[in-house]
Amino acid sequence: MATVKEYAGAAPAAVASAVPRHQIVAFLAMLGILLVAPFFVYPVFLMKALCFALFACAFNLLIGYVGLLSFGHAAFLGSAGYVSAHAAKVWGLPPEAAILLGTAAAAVLGLVIGALAIRSRGIYFANITLAFAQMVFFSSIQAKFTGGEDGIQAVPRGTLLGVLDLRQPYTMYFVVLAIFLGGFLVVYRAIHSPFGQVLKAIRESEPRAISLGYRAEHYKLLAFVLSATLSGLAGGTKALVFQLASLTDVHWTMSGEVVLMTLLGGLGTVFGPVVGAFIMITLEHSLAQIGSWLTIVQGAIFVVCVLTFRRGVVGELARILRKPL
Repeated sequence: MATVKEYAGAAPAAVASAVPRHQIVAFLAMLGILLVAPFFVYPVFLMKALCFALFACAFNLLIGYVGLLSFGHAAFLGSAGYVSAHAAKVWGLPPEAAILLGTAAAAVLGLVIGALAIRSRGIYFANITLAFAQMVFFSSIQAKFTGGEDGIQAVPRGTLLGVLDLRQPYTMYFVVLAIFLGGFLVVYRAIHSPFGQVLKAIRESEPRAISLGYRAEHYKLLAFVLSATLSGLAGGTKALVFQLASLTDVHWTMSGEVVLMTLLGGLGTVFGPVVGAFIMITLEHSLAQIGSWLTIVQGAIFVVCVLTFRRGVVGELARILRKPL
């Protein structure tokens, strides 16, 4: 009979070494579509969707594979946007340095918030993250470097690595696409690694994972910081895309939108957050003329999604195909 210690190490070691063929096909199909899309669709629209897709993937890492519902992820998206925009406009840093600085700021903020919130569970964890996000929001209103309600405008895109002129829409698009793919692959590798297997074990039964010798709080904190870091990467990139950092990205409604994106696409799926983000951004773009009624439409979509297909678009597709996506 295997010892408890041997069994504890068995789950992570059981990770499949080869990527399933259907997931490779799905990734190549996504890549092909995204490579040709800017020649048929407005590039700025696609860049916005890619930024939010990365944001949703980061959020899904936390809720879909750890089971932690955060209502404060807008704090990481928005704070990174402010830092990147300030670094590019005021300090004159090149775009790569500005984005990295914003990402680092989100990582530090994630470490601080995560260390304080990670010991709570369920609705208590959600409320604590929301409280911290509101603190970030009100700090953003008062801080001088954020520009208050006006935000930071006219942020220069600059030249990436001194070679690529990001003022050109197509150049900027393919840089954003590369950043998105990098973040997407980081998330994919994380959830299909021994680390990801432990996260899933914690999600299914934290007491059992602890009894097998895993430090659950340590793993949850690492996942929280990684999620915050990737959210910051999305926020810093978005600030350069739109040449703007504003209060919209730190408002609590942004945290609600990323929840809806993830649920709509498919909670706990690899490609679900990407699909959900593109659906939501498309709806916002198509229904922009209805003004505040857009929120009601989003709420109706959320209700329909929960009542009819809880697994989300990709989740239901995976159920039909009987293959994880």
